[in-house]
Amino acid sequence: MELKPGLSALVTGGASGIGKALVVALLQKGIFTTIIDLSEEKGKEVASLAEIEFLKFNAKSEFPPVVFIKCDVTDTNEIKAAFRKHVDTYGGLDICINCAGISSPIPFDKDRTDGCKSWRLTVNVNLNAVIDCTQIAIQTMQEARKPGAIINIGSASGLYPMYADPIYSGSKGGVILFTRSLALYKHQGIRINVLCPEFVQTELASKVDPEFIDLSGGFVPMEMVLQGAFELICEENKAGSCLWITNRRGLEYWPTPAEEAKYWHPKTSRRKSPDTVPLSIQIPQSFEKIIVHTLSHNFRSATSVVQAPLRLPLKPDYVLLKIIYAGVNASDVNFSSGRYFSGNTKDIVSLLPFDAGFEAVGIIAAIGDSVKHLKVGTPAAIMTFGSYAEFTLVASKHILPVARPDPEVVAMLTSGLTASIALQKAAQMESGKVVLVTAAAGGTGQFAVQLAKLAGNKVVATCGGKDKAKLLKDLGADRVIDYKTENVKSVLKNEFPKGVDIIYESVGGEMFDLCLNALATYGRLVVIGMISQYQGEHGWKPRNYTGLCEKILAKSQTVAGFFLVQYAHMWQQHLDKLAHLYNSGKLKVAVDPKPFLGVHSVANAVDYLHSGKSVGKVKPIGLFLLWFHLDALMFRSKHFAGCCLH
Repeated sequence: MELKPGLSALVTGGASGIGKALVVALLQKGIFTTIIDLSEEKGKEVASLAEIEFLKFNAKSEFPPVVFIKCDVTDTNEIKAAFRKHVDTYGGLDICINCAGISSPIPFDKDRTDGCKSWRLTVNVNLNAVIDCTQIAIQTMQEARKPGAIINIGSASGLYPMYADPIYSGSKGGVILFTRSLALYKHQGIRINVLCPEFVQTELASKVDPEFIDLSGGFVPMEMVLQGAFELICEENKAGSCLWITNRRGLEYWPTPAEEAKYWHPKTSRRKSPDTVPLSIQIPQSFEKIIVHTLSHNFRSATSVVQAPLRLPLKPDYVLLKIIYAGVNASDVNFSSGRYFSGNTKDIVSLLPFDAGFEAVGIIAAIGDSVKHLKVGTPAAIMTFGSYAEFTLVASKHILPVARPDPEVVAMLTSGLTASIALQKAAQMESGKVVLVTAAAGGTGQFAVQLAKLAGNKVVATCGGKDKAKLLKDLGADRVIDYKTENVKSVLKNEFPKGVDIIYESVGGEMFDLCLNALATYGRLVVIGMISQYQGEHGWKPRNYTGLCEKILAKSQTVAGFFLVQYAHMWQQHLDKLAHLYNSGKLKVAVDPKPFLGVHSVANAVDYLHSGKSVGKVKPIGLFLLWFHLDALMFRSKHFAGCCLH
C-alpha cells in the first residue's frame, strides 16, 4: 500500500508516546486520521498539533483532517462506535494501528486488588483490546471490500522476558503470536503485522530501570519506529510478520530465516502429502471459468467468462481442485491466439472453445475412486490448461503437492520452474561466470537472478524503471542496467568487453540481437521467450536473424531454446528445491502488489502484465477471496504462513 494523501487511518492510544508520533507522521503525509484515547485533554492537544501539520501539506480538505474520540479500548461497544464514526466521516478504513498499551501498576506478587484487577486491566488493554480492535478493523475492511493494513504495536518484551513486569511481557507476547496467526487474511487483501520496538523514550518507558535500558543498547529513536511502521504498511509481501527494532541490530524480522527454517516443513513430497484434518468444501452445481472462444493475440477479445456445470461423481483417476490463486503469464496471449496448438489455423479453430490459464494453486475438494495417494483438503499446484476457473478437474497424475496454497507458490510454477530448469539444462550453469538476465524484474527474471547468484556467479540484470532496479538490487544483482536511463549496449561493451558467459533471454527482437553480440566465446544464450513480439497489431510475427550461424560458429557459442512443457518430468523435483530455498530464506519471491480478484479480472491482469508496469510476478488472480473463511481451511499449523510450529 502506498502511503498517499486521501487515505484514512485510525490509531488507538494516539494521544501519547508512539501513537502520538504515528498520528503526526500520518497527517504530515496527508492521511486523514482518527485518534482514539482515554485522555481527552491529551487527545485534543495532539489533534490540534496534527491538524496544523496536515494543513501545511494540504490547505484545503472536504473532510476534517483529524478526529479525536474519547474511548476506553477495553469497552467493545465504545470501540465499535469509534470505528463507525471513522467510517461515517471518511467513507472507509485503509490503515488501523493498535497502539494503546499500559504497564502493570503493581508488581505481580504484590497485587492484592480485588479479583487481581490490576494485572487483569493490563491484559485487557494490551491484549484483549488489540484482539477486539483487530477483529473490528478486519470486518470494516471486509465490508468495504478494499485492501487494508493493520499494525499492532507489540514489544521486544514479547520476544524475550521482561522480568520486572511479566504481565506486560506476557500480554505483548500474546499480541505477537496473535498477529502472526492472522497471516492468511492477506488472501483478502488485508495485511496484519506486529511492530516490536525495544525501549522508546516515552512516558511508559520512564517506569523502567535506566540500567536495564542501557544494557539493551539505550532508547530506540522514534524515527526508527516510524520507519518500521511505514515499512509494514507499504510492503505488500509482508503479512503476519513481526518486525523487531533495536539499536543493536536495526530493523529485523523475527523469526529470522535461519530460526524459521528450524520449524518449517522443508519441502513437499509426492509420496507423503502434507497432513490435513478433515475439510469440507461446498461443491456447487456450477462454477465460472474463462474460455477462449476465438483465436486472437488480444486476450480480452479472445476470451469470455462462462458458467460451467460441475457434476459428481468424478472420473476414477481425477481430482477436483478448488482454485485459490491462478497465475498470469506473458504467454497467455500466445495461448489465446492458438500458438501452442499444432496444425493449421482451420484445425485449431475446430478445437474452440478451450479453457484458458496455465497454472494455479488450490485445495483438493474431491477425488475419484482410484485416487489413493491424495486426500481431500490437501493443498496442491497444477500446471495444466484451465486454471482461470473457480474449480477445475485434473488427472491425479498432474497434481503437484505443495505445503501451502500461497501466491508465492504460483510464482514458483511457470516462472520459477522455467528459471530453475533452464539454467540447469539449457544454460548448463556453473559458478564463476557472468550471467545476464533480461527483463529481470519480471516473473521468471527474478528467479533467474537469484539462482544465478546462489550458484556463485556475477549477475547483470536489465529492467525499465527505478522501482524495478531497486527490486533487482535487493535480490542481489551485481549490476542493474535500467534501459530507461542507460544504454544497454554501451554498458555491456564498456563494462564487459570479453562478453557475457550465460544469457537468460526473454525479450526477443532487438534485445536478442544485442545479447547475441554481447555473448562471450563459448557462451550460451538461452531463449525462454520473446515477450516484445507477443503483442502487436498482427500478433506474433517471426523475425529473421541474418548471420546467426556465422556468429555462433566463429566463437563456439550456443543458442538454446527452452520450453517448460518438455521438462514436465522435472517439475516436482525443482518445485521442491525452490520451496526449500524460499522457506530457508535463501530465495525471495517478489509479487507485484496490484490486486486482481475473481475470473472477471483476468483480462485486466493480462493487460497489466503487458503494460510493462509490473514489478515481480503479476499478483496471481485470487479466485477464492471473497468467500475465503479460515474455518473452512483447517490445515495443521505448518500450512499457515506466519504461524509458529513446534
